[in-house]
Amino acid sequence: MNVGDRIRITSPITFYHHPLHRSEPYDAQGMEGVVADILTDWKGRPISPNYTVVVEFQVEGAKRPFKAHVREDEVEVI
Repeated sequence: MNVGDRIRITSPITFYHHPLHRSEPYDAQGMEGVVADILTDWKGRPISPNYTVVVEFQVEGAKRPFKAHVREDEVEVI
């Protein structure tokens, strides 16, 4: 998996910061997006985050893309 790859969420994930469903549980399973970043270091030092993949979703009606951090086993490359 690389930055720029299109992905699909394969496992049930609940987001509470979806732009059209603020503060409400939103099931993101099946959503498609683009890998925006893969977190491996911070200011040159290696890190081990729990959610290493930053995914950017385009949401109709939202002012800007919606970003979320997920694990590699929760998504598949399409």
